[in-house]
Amino acid sequence: MSEPGSKSGLTYAASGVDIDAGEALVDAIKPLAKSTRRPGAEASLGGFGALFDLRAAGYDDPLIVTTTDGVGTKLKIAIETHRHDTVGIDLVAMCVNDLLAQGAEPLMFLDYYATSKLDVDTAKRVVAGIAEGCKRAGCALVGGETAEMPGMYGNDDYDLAGFSVGAVDRNKVLPRMDDMREGDVIIGLASSGPHSNGYSLIRKVIELSGLSWDSDAPFAKGMSLAQALLEPTRIYIKTVLPLMKSGLIKGGAHITGGGLIENPDRAVPDHLTATFDFDGWEFPPVFKWLMESGNIDKHEMLRTFNCGVGFVVYVAPNDADAVLAALLNAGEDAFICGQLATK
Repeated sequence: MSEPGSKSGLTYAASGVDIDAGEALVDAIKPLAKSTRRPGAEASLGGFGALFDLRAAGYDDPLIVTTTDGVGTKLKIAIETHRHDTVGIDLVAMCVNDLLAQGAEPLMFLDYYATSKLDVDTAKRVVAGIAEGCKRAGCALVGGETAEMPGMYGNDDYDLAGFSVGAVDRNKVLPRMDDMREGDVIIGLASSGPHSNGYSLIRKVIELSGLSWDSDAPFAKGMSLAQALLEPTRIYIKTVLPLMKSGLIKGGAHITGGGLIENPDRAVPDHLTATFDFDGWEFPPVFKWLMESGNIDKHEMLRTFNCGVGFVVYVAPNDADAVLAALLNAGEDAFICGQLATK
């Protein structure tokens, strides 16, 4: 179809939106998406939607589980220091670890990247991180949206949102609240740092400390402050999901915003509560430093940060040793950190 035009007429590019840059980005990230292919998904970009074959993934009677999340103000550190390579891992992790709490396997992932003016190199680095996160989670990057919106963001700013689709067999859905009992053991899985929560408070502590992003991290030898605080969120799918499918785990909780105060009880029945033995693990150096430098009390730390525990699982006392051993053998830093108690 021919298009009418005028040499003197306005163009989309003149208003600040570069369609050519968007097309260049799609071409640049097609190999990244292709690298995340898995049974059930071709992981090719360019269509209006993505299909997934649940039978090819081995499901006969599945339930679909969906999650969405973002990276939050951790992005400000990436933007201010031009370190864009790992925030995509954070984006995937925040979504797929939520799926894990339902006992679901991540199948597909889609992203939303919004910016004032599209920089193809920056966006490609972000998407490369998303693809890496998808490979760690075993899911396919099947699509996304890039929005160039002049006037909505500062010149170098961008924002990210992620959307994950998973599946779980009907008889494997977690948590199994009817099976939970007082005395069930809580096993914690170590985090890699603050993950993607509490960064507005972290940035305030940094501001008051007088340090800059390229200062040596007081809590991480040989790393700058930016490097240490951009450590990506740990993805627990490949180590925890097999144990969930085996039936040894009654439930799990992803420790995100709300920390260890709010998240654990989201996965237990109303008459029980998660109680922690804080001698069961040591707060990692980054959290000790934040607590001391920011003069943050312990309760505020526990309801803001994961404090070294990125995910917890609930198991019967008789199964605790076996689950703990399996997690350790799979490479997790896992530890018994509490139990369920009657309210």
